[in-house]
Amino acid sequence: MTLVIRERRHKQALSLSLPKSPSISIPSHSDFPHQIHVPALLTSPSSHVDSSPGIIKDLSDLEKLSVLGHGNGGTVYKVYHNSSRSFYALKVLRLNENDLGIRKPATLEAEILKRVDSPYIVRCHAVFENGYSNNNDGDKGGDIRFVMEYMEGGSLHDVLREHHRLPEEVICVLARRVLEGLGYLHGMNIVHRDIKPSNLLVNEKGEVKIADFGVSHVVEGRFEGNEYDAGTCAYMSPERIDPERWGGENADEFAGDVWSMGVVMLECLLGYFPLIGAGQRADWATLMCAICFGEKLEMPEKASPEFQNFVRRCLEKNWRKRATVLELLHHPFLTPKFRCS
Repeated sequence: MTLVIRERRHKQALSLSLPKSPSISIPSHSDFPHQIHVPALLTSPSSHVDSSPGIIKDLSDLEKLSVLGHGNGGTVYKVYHNSSRSFYALKVLRLNENDLGIRKPATLEAEILKRVDSPYIVRCHAVFENGYSNNNDGDKGGDIRFVMEYMEGGSLHDVLREHHRLPEEVICVLARRVLEGLGYLHGMNIVHRDIKPSNLLVNEKGEVKIADFGVSHVVEGRFEGNEYDAGTCAYMSPERIDPERWGGENADEFAGDVWSMGVVMLECLLGYFPLIGAGQRADWATLMCAICFGEKLEMPEKASPEFQNFVRRCLEKNWRKRATVLELLHHPFLTPKFRCS
């Protein structure tokens, strides 16, 4: 059960110095397929992460070690929990009382993370919410801090930057894990809306999990969704980029996650973003034309028929004809002969 703590502003904040961030070790190409092999059902979190409920009760118990990343108004730190001798990732989102564009998504993300519990989703162990107080500039600011499962291998983006491309037997395991995660989220009426390599994290066992719910949407939930075009445009589906042409106003929102996953899987095999040419500039106009109007989908000559069909079922422009998560989980590409031994 996720622990939720509201921290008072007068409590001492984390102020430890941040040493130089250590480099992340990525398995060699020959070892990588074995590293990402996972059992059919994960029964416990990765090692070095204590999952005992209520284990993290105060931010002062966490020691900052390094900065893992920045973006979207926040910073992610690698931290050490002295009591349990475990590593975590601390995501800090800076808030402004008058900035609904940041505060509303952060509040929704906290709500979602308090609800989800799946081996295919990066786990949230605690949420600390700071109240607002006047800073030196007269603005009222606060923050929300998420204590997350630490994923030692970085992101799929890091893996692709190191290995450039992945073999099909690796991609099929990756695809199954992402689909299982999406199936879980969709079953809770949660649309992720930003599936991309940098939001798929890898632990020391090579297990891939879905992360970052900053632009997610709860369908028919207590919270209204963010702007319809929130997310990363390169991985958006046609109905999200051009709702008028592709019937986005009445679209099944879950179908957008399937499109994004298909783009990621093709990118893994090609080694580069697949929807535009290598020399093309990835600006909004180019991406919109490629996603909404592009007819030719590049496929490697050596790609198996199963892989090609799998990706084409994901990248069907008409969301009504696009495969569902359940259909893809039974696709021939994910049959045992493609799985790593």
